[in-house]
Order: sequence, then structure tokens, then C-alpha cells
Amino acid sequence: MLWYTPTLDQDCPPWVYASWAIGLFLYQTFDAVDGTQARRTGQSGPLGELFDHGVDAINTSLEVLLFSAAMNLGQGWKTIITLFASLMTFYVQTWEEYHTHTLTLGVISGPVEGILTLCIIYALTAVLGGGSFWQRSLLESIGIANHDFIPDLFYNMAWNEWYMVYGSVVLVFNTITSAQNVMQARRARGQQARIALMGLLTFALAWTLIPLYLFLQPMILHNHLVPFVFYAGLVNAYSVGRMIISHLTKSRFPRGNVLIYPLIYGVIDSAGPVLQHYIGVGWPSALGDDVYQVAFVFLCLGLAMGVHGSFVVDVIWTICDYLDIWCLTIKYPIHKEGEDKKAK
Repeated sequence: MLWYTPTLDQDCPPWVYASWAIGLFLYQTFDAVDGTQARRTGQSGPLGELFDHGVDAINTSLEVLLFSAAMNLGQGWKTIITLFASLMTFYVQTWEEYHTHTLTLGVISGPVEGILTLCIIYALTAVLGGGSFWQRSLLESIGIANHDFIPDLFYNMAWNEWYMVYGSVVLVFNTITSAQNVMQARRARGQQARIALMGLLTFALAWTLIPLYLFLQPMILHNHLVPFVFYAGLVNAYSVGRMIISHLTKSRFPRGNVLIYPLIYGVIDSAGPVLQHYIGVGWPSALGDDVYQVAFVFLCLGLAMGVHGSFVVDVIWTICDYLDIWCLTIKYPIHKEGEDKKAK
């Protein structure tokens, strides 16, 4: 993707889209069978759950970039809206699992139906000759004439825009369902239901700052969105990882995220010149030129990689030491009774 369409709006060779379809299908397959393999070898445990959800959390933002490139959404608000919907789905489902102690993926499951849908889209993009196909009018493409009773707004909506409408409906439905499940589970335990909703404020704060920063820095939005998406994805992955740890250790729900602080600074720094221009009261930007704004985004990305990476390594070492296991290697194989007798 970075080689053929770094701006997320260029058609790629068909084999590129085909590779995305095959790669994502293999990812979904291995993501499903790893639990079966762990139970078969007697290695099920909290580290496996951490790996499963932790990798999915990082992969979500990467998959948004591939989807945006396949749909030729480009560097702009459509890609940001897609990123918001995907990260919110993952965050809310992990939040629900923390409070209900059950992972519920909704009627339309992202890891199953959602991923298979993406595989089909990538495969069709390869067959249809590129992402530019999805920018055509859906109704016109399927042969529906432009009748007077059809509003131009609906008739001219492209395939990718209809897909975003479909995703929005699914997002609202799954979010409401998850909130209901959380409140029902807490009431059943005699706990206050509304307190759990406070756990969504971290995500809400991050996604108040993200569009605000991009609005104040359109140069980042339209020219350097890819590294910013990496950063925003790691912000969400860090929150999700801490939620998973709190769920596994039955500890207090983690509120706050240190990776949001650079974003707060970026918004404050960018808002000064804008306020100065419109109301005459503001402050000069410490970052100033566009070059420094780009450097700031890469600095945020580097910080996020360092913080999240050190968090992952620390958690893995702690769990391995406590459970006396190895990571990605079986330390104590479990033999079946029949195999033990045969060995004797």
C-alpha cells in the first residue's frame, strides 16, 4: 500500500488487492484457530488472551488504511470517519467484556462477518480493476435509471459512501447493544450501571481531540494522514491493552491515557494562531511551520510506539514469570494419559 498508493487514492495493480484479500483471510483464520491449538496443547491462559486482543487492536488501524486505499477514500475525513468507527467498535467491545466478563461480538461481528466482507471487497477490487470503481454511483452501476422521484443526493452516492452508511448503522446498533449488556450485568450484581459509562470518556476525549487537531492542521489531514493514523491506532491499542490487563487481573478499570497528552498539546498549540486570527486573542504556535508540525506527528508516533511497546514487553515478562511459562514456546508440554503409559 505504501509503495503503490501512499495517498490512499490511487489504483494499484490487481495482485496488490488480491494479496490483501488472501492475507486478511489467513489472518482471520489463524486468529480463530489459535484458541483451539492452545486448548489442544493445554496452553490456554491469560497471555494468550492478551496476545489475541492486543494484536487485533493494532491490526484494526492498519486494516483501516488498507480499506481506505481499496475504496480510494484518500487522505481526508472519510478515512478518519472509517478509523473512528473501527476503533470505537473495538474499544466498546473490550469495555463490554470488562464489565460483563463475556466477549460479545454483536449480531454482525467485526472479526467474522466484518473481516470476510473486507476480503470480498479486496477480491472484487482486484477483479474490477482498482479502487476507482467504488467511487462510481451505486444505483447507476447496477442499472437503475435516474428517475425524478430519486433525490440526486442518493442517486449520486458512491459505493464507498453507501458502505459507510451501512457501517454507521452497524456501529450505532452494536454500541447501544453493548451499553445495554453492561448496564444489565452491573444491575444483576447490584452495582451502579451508569458508573460504567464513565469508562467511555477516555475514548470520547481522544476522539474530540483527533478531529479538532486535524481541523486545525488541514496540512496533516490531507498530506500526512498515514503516520497520524498509526499514532491514533496506537492510542486506542494502549487503552484496549490496559483494559484487557485490568479484566484479566480483576483490577480497577483504567481511566486516562498518557498518549493523549501530546494530542492535547498539539490542539492548544494549533488553536492559538486561529483564535488570534478570528477574535484577536491568542498565542503564537511553538511548532510554527508545516515542517515542524510533520515532525511533531512523527514524534507522537515514536512516543506511542515506545510507550505501547514497553507496556507490552513488561506485561509479557510479568505474566511469564508469575505463571512460569515461556512466550510463544511451550515450556511444560502436557501429555495425555495414554501417551504417558506408552512412554513407560
